[in-house]
Amino acid sequence: MSRISILGAGAWGTALAAAFTLQGHTVRLWGRSSEICDEINRHHTNRAYLDTASLPEGLSASTDMSAVLSDAETVLFVSPAQTTAEIAARAVQSLPPGATVVACAKGIDNQTGRMQSELIADHLPGHPIGVLSGPSFAADVVRGLPTAVTLAMADLDLAQALAQSLSGGAVRIYASDDVIGVQIGGSLKNVMAIAVGICRGGRMGASAEAALVTRGYAELVRLGVAMGARPETLMGLSGLGDLVLTCSSELSRNFAYGVAVGSGRDVTGLKLAEGVHTVAIANTLAAQHQIVCPVMQTAGEVLAGRMSADEARIALMSRPLRVED
Repeated sequence: MSRISILGAGAWGTALAAAFTLQGHTVRLWGRSSEICDEINRHHTNRAYLDTASLPEGLSASTDMSAVLSDAETVLFVSPAQTTAEIAARAVQSLPPGATVVACAKGIDNQTGRMQSELIADHLPGHPIGVLSGPSFAADVVRGLPTAVTLAMADLDLAQALAQSLSGGAVRIYASDDVIGVQIGGSLKNVMAIAVGICRGGRMGASAEAALVTRGYAELVRLGVAMGARPETLMGLSGLGDLVLTCSSELSRNFAYGVAVGSGRDVTGLKLAEGVHTVAIANTLAAQHQIVCPVMQTAGEVLAGRMSADEARIALMSRPLRVED
């Protein structure tokens, strides 16, 4: 059993904290909100993010980052992707030497185009860095339902050791050394889920949704490989697996956001959808690598307000026919 610190008391951070506490690890959870931390400590719930799900009594939460990081062996960054650099800069003074750091947010920094692992390495040099991603809903994990994800580190032996340490109960973790591939899959599937959600919102039917998932996945693979990912990684849990899950249920914030956009509903007040913040930089990266990504590009046009959902559906369905690749 190990000492685990988790930075981010949202749905995913709290769910992981609950799962690892039940495995017997000593887990400390950091959050910005004193109200949420107090609720976790006193009532063992986090209703703002996980409804009425019960949390283990052994889980503690605090707004004091230095106290949460004290003596940590493994630190999970689970705050929203666009805040990773900020959180890493705050953690540098308190992170114990030799602690392993794992990026758990799915998204590309929309200012720099850098991956989560790169942002963390910029601020926390000298620490082993991994990334955790895969098909997983926080609501399932906190209820103890079976979940399988991928943990990638540059050193595969370290990845295997940590994956084995963190696996238990209903959480199964597979090891990989394709750090870029695991992050690309997790980031781009959010964008594709918004596109498929727009299709669902417009009631285009299951056949059209299946076509968008398939063509979106092809784009994800082409861009991912151009950026250094291995194709087999993108066929696995953190690529195809995560895409299928995210495009199939409104438990996915990205899919739900797309449904709202596609049906013409007001998206003000909807929960954070990482794909909204990733789509523009993802399209920029595609252009830099000269990869044609019509699904991703069309989603970007809609989210930027330059194209209506109806126009987007027509544009995608009227593209020139060619040999499938």
